[in-house]
Amino acid sequence: MRNFFRTLTGRVVLVTAATAVVSVIITALVAVPVAVRAANMQGRAELVEKSALAVELLADEKQPAREQIAKSLRQDKIEIYLIRRGKVDRPGLPPAIVQRVASGTLVNTRAPVAGRPSFIVGRPLSGINNGVVLTRAVGDGTAAKVLSSVWIALLAGLLGGVLAGAVLARFIARPIKLAAGAAGRLAAGDRSVRISRRGSAESADLADAFNQLAAALQISEGRERDFLLSVSHELRTPLSTIRGYAEALADGVVGADGAGKAGATMLAEAERLDRLISDLLVLSRLEAADLPLDVVGVDLAELIRAAGEAWAARCGPDGPVLRVEVPGHPILVGTDPGRIRQVIDGLCENALRVVPAGAPLVLAARAGEYAGIIEVRDGGPGFTDDDLAVAFERGALNRRYRGIRKVGSGLGLALAARLVTRLGGRITAGHAPEGGAMFTVELPYTTRTSR
Repeated sequence: MRNFFRTLTGRVVLVTAATAVVSVIITALVAVPVAVRAANMQGRAELVEKSALAVELLADEKQPAREQIAKSLRQDKIEIYLIRRGKVDRPGLPPAIVQRVASGTLVNTRAPVAGRPSFIVGRPLSGINNGVVLTRAVGDGTAAKVLSSVWIALLAGLLGGVLAGAVLARFIARPIKLAAGAAGRLAAGDRSVRISRRGSAESADLADAFNQLAAALQISEGRERDFLLSVSHELRTPLSTIRGYAEALADGVVGADGAGKAGATMLAEAERLDRLISDLLVLSRLEAADLPLDVVGVDLAELIRAAGEAWAARCGPDGPVLRVEVPGHPILVGTDPGRIRQVIDGLCENALRVVPAGAPLVLAARAGEYAGIIEVRDGGPGFTDDDLAVAFERGALNRRYRGIRKVGSGLGLALAARLVTRLGGRITAGHAPEGGAMFTVELPYTTRTSR
C-alpha cells in the first residue's frame, strides 16, 4: 500500500479523496446551521398551525376530549397546556406566558419550558382568562437528523473521490506510461520508436517533445557514425602510407638513395596524423568545457601580419596569391592569441587545399563597431547557401564533398567555431568578393577606445 501511494495513480486517488472529504466537511459546517435553522422555522410554523387547530377542537364540545388531543400532539413531540380562569393545568410554563395568554394576547415566542429551550405558541379560548398553549423543544432531533445526512454525504463523497481519482489517474498516467515504455525501447537501441499525439494538449506536447528527441538522436547518431567513418578514413590514409614505406625500408625495397625521400614522406604523414589527433583532443576538451584559455590583450593587426608571413612560404609560386590587409593602427581585443592563431591556420589550411594556383587568399583585419574583425577570404570554389547553413557542423561538408573535391577530416571548421565561441566571439561563413568562401571572426574589444 505504501508503494501504491508513491505512484502517480495512488497520489491522484489520495488527493481526490481528500478533496472530496474536505469539501463535504466544509459544506457540512456551512449547511448544518442553515438546515437546523430552517427546520426550526418550519417546526415553529407548524406549531402555530396546530395551535389554531387545537383552539378550534377545544372550543367545540362535540370534539374528542382534551386527553385525546394531547395524545395526538405528543406524537409530534408537542406538549399542550390548558389555562382555565388564569391558572394552567400543570406546571412548567413560565408565569409571564400564562398571564399574557389568560389576558387574551396571542403568544409566539421562545423561552425555557421545564428547563428546555422551547418554541411557545399560545392562543386565548372563549371565556374569561381561558387559553391553550403548545410547546415544542427547540431542535428536538433536528440536528441529529441533519448530522446523520452529513455522514452519509461524507461517505458518498469519499467513495466518489476514490472512484474519480482512479479514473483521473488512469487518464493522466497513461501518456506517461506510454512515454516510459517508448523511452525504454529508445534506450535499448530502437531509434524508430515514436509516440502518438492522441489525448490532451499536454499529452500531445509530451509526445511531440519525445518524438523530436528521438528524431534528433537518430540524426545525431547518423552524423556521428558518418563522422567516425570519415575520421577512420583520415587516420587510415597516413597510417597506410607510413606502414607502406616502413615495410619497403624493412624489406630493402627502398635503397639508401631513396631513404631520405621515404623518411620525409613518413614524417609528413606522421605530422598530419598528429594534427588530426590533436584536433580530436581539443574538440573533445572544448565539448567538455575544460580547455584552458589564456585571454590577454592582442593586436589583431600584428597577429594577421605574423600569420601572413608564416603562410607566405606555404603558398609559394605554385599556390594561391596571398594578400594581407591590415590598417596602420592597432586593433586591441581580449582573446587567447594562440587559439586564434590556431583558428586562422585551420582556415588557411582548408583554403590551401581547394584554392587553385594564382587565385587570391586574403588575410584581413579591421575594426568593427563593437568588435575587432578577422577575415579569411579566397578565390576557390566556395560554398552554396545550403553549405553555409551546415558549415560548422562536424563532418557535414566532408560528407557532402568527399569524392568531389579535396576534403579534410571535417573537424577544422567545427573546432574553429567552438574555439571562437569559448573566447566570447562569433564566427560566420559567407561568400567572398574574390568569388570563393569568406570566414569572419568577431572578437570583443579590450576597451571601447581600442577601435
